[in-house]
Amino acid sequence: MFFRRFAVLIYAILILVPVIMVVLTSLKTLEQTFDNPLGIPVDGLILDNFRNIFQEQTMAGYFVNSSVVTLFSVSFTLFFASMIAYGITRLNNWKGNGLFVLFTVGMMVPPQVNMVPLYSLVSSLDLTNSLLGLILVNISSTLPVGVFILTGFMKTLPKELFEASTIDGAGNWQIFSKVVIPLSLPSLSATAIFLFVMHWNDLLYPLLFITDNAYKTLPLALLDFQGQYLTNYPMLFTGVLIASVPMVIMYIFLQRYFVAGMTSGSVKG
Repeated sequence: MFFRRFAVLIYAILILVPVIMVVLTSLKTLEQTFDNPLGIPVDGLILDNFRNIFQEQTMAGYFVNSSVVTLFSVSFTLFFASMIAYGITRLNNWKGNGLFVLFTVGMMVPPQVNMVPLYSLVSSLDLTNSLLGLILVNISSTLPVGVFILTGFMKTLPKELFEASTIDGAGNWQIFSKVVIPLSLPSLSATAIFLFVMHWNDLLYPLLFITDNAYKTLPLALLDFQGQYLTNYPMLFTGVLIASVPMVIMYIFLQRYFVAGMTSGSVKG
């Protein structure tokens, strides 16, 4: 028991120390950061970085872009993934298993492998420098993950529910919307958090498809604080803190569903 608590304490310290350093650095000036990187702000709490990042760096626009891309990507990915997972569950034969394997294989391909053909496809569709292009790419890249998680949960649903609904005259869409979706809310919430983190923190696809400042997302905009000879760490860490707020808020409100969703598909019966 002692060693377990000690291990948890060490793990907590490893997590908290970088967070504390980010918070303290965001409250310093650039001069204070280089003079005393590990110290606390000598002039008290300096909130100028938070004001400047929205006033001078047009961070509000980047925040809106990230919000639009993430919300639409997560919503449509969940919608399509839940329907595909339901279809795989109802087939319950070699066709369903083959479809499930096909999506599972899609998870094994690293995004970097597809960069050249994916860029050629998006460019040919004239969707570069477009939030719509980012949304479509995000949906296609994370759909296998959503299908994999939701299929694992839906396979645990009793077949008697489907049979009873069919006897009552319900069609596939009614079974899906009125039976499967309500029962899958914990798993859907867990998947939503997972996808939200992936899309919100994504840097690869915005870096690949976005060059216009008007369409930059937060992770891409944070690169502006890194120069060839100097990195503005206070402003960079301030942007990191601001970018982390939506994820923290979402997890706080959905943590109960997240824990339930992660464990619901692990035990059958």
